[in-house]
Amino acid sequence: MEIIISDPTPTNRQKDAHRTANGVFAAWEKRTALVKQQANAHSDASDAKTIRLKALRLEKEAADAEAARIAAENAPPAPVKKRAKRSAT
Repeated sequence: MEIIISDPTPTNRQKDAHRTANGVFAAWEKRTALVKQQANAHSDASDAKTIRLKALRLEKEAADAEAARIAAENAPPAPVKKRAKRSAT
């Protein structure tokens, strides 16, 4: 009768399973980091676009306000309205 004593060192099958689990986890971490990086890049691009559009809007509002001021200065005075007489009938 033979008694089989287990070897304390992991077998190839155990090593492969451990390597596969670590590989899956590493791939998941890599994909997660890539998605976060892409989301940050998209957010940064969106923020830059918002800042640019806000600057353009403020510039246009300032130009419109200046044009309105000049138009108000050059406009002829409003005619004075005469009151209509009421007839007593």
